[in-house]
Amino acid sequence: MTTERARISLSVAPAYTGSELLAVMSARLLKEGQTVFAGVGIPLLAAILAQKTHAPGLTILFEGGVIGPFVEAGKLPPSTNEQRCSRRANMLVSITEVLLLLQRGYVDVGFMGGAQIDRFGNLNSSFIGDAENPKIRLPGTGGGNDIASLADMIVAMKHEKRRFVEKVDFITSPGFIDGGDTRAQAGLPAGGMFRVVTDLGILGFEAESRAMTVVALHPGVSAADIKANTGFELPVPDDVEVTPAPTPTELAILRELDPEQLYTA
Repeated sequence: MTTERARISLSVAPAYTGSELLAVMSARLLKEGQTVFAGVGIPLLAAILAQKTHAPGLTILFEGGVIGPFVEAGKLPPSTNEQRCSRRANMLVSITEVLLLLQRGYVDVGFMGGAQIDRFGNLNSSFIGDAENPKIRLPGTGGGNDIASLADMIVAMKHEKRRFVEKVDFITSPGFIDGGDTRAQAGLPAGGMFRVVTDLGILGFEAESRAMTVVALHPGVSAADIKANTGFELPVPDDVEVTPAPTPTELAILRELDPEQLYTA
């Protein structure tokens, strides 16, 4: 075992990167007609991939106030406030207005990542360590807390024990808080964590306890592999599904979108 991640042995090297795998598996979770809050990077790639494959009526929202854009292949925006975000958009509104749409229930899915996640889906993107003397300061919430508080969430991140922890150092974006009905008790009756997509598998949450569980494993990954790279007890059903590998069509679209591999290397 390495210091950060248990080794996973694959008989044949995959024809795609871990980031491409994250984007493809995330895209497959999105549905036709949904409205999705997407950040740059893997979330945006996944949303565009879904638009170009099975969900042409998917509407993308950017925190900067852009509604319904169609981002040009090879010209991915570096932030949600950049002009390339607005190509062929239906509307350009203020940040306040786009977040009010979220508050009113017009957003189906929020898409984000984080530095840490715990067994109940709480995300930390604020700092690592003690609040008074953190080891690392992170970007913070942006609109992450708003989105996680009001929409169903899909989280995409690499699967490492240092990221999947028993308890996050700080709750930037709430999942199911302490499990059970504690999210609703905290004043958040809507939304919650739907899926966590990693380079090892797809994770969901039990209906009553709201604890994380494995929904599917990616090709070549075993139950032992995913447990070894998780910092808490993670149930894996005996009959757990295996995800279909990314198709040549999905990979071709991704590589056209990000030819320089800014986000998929």
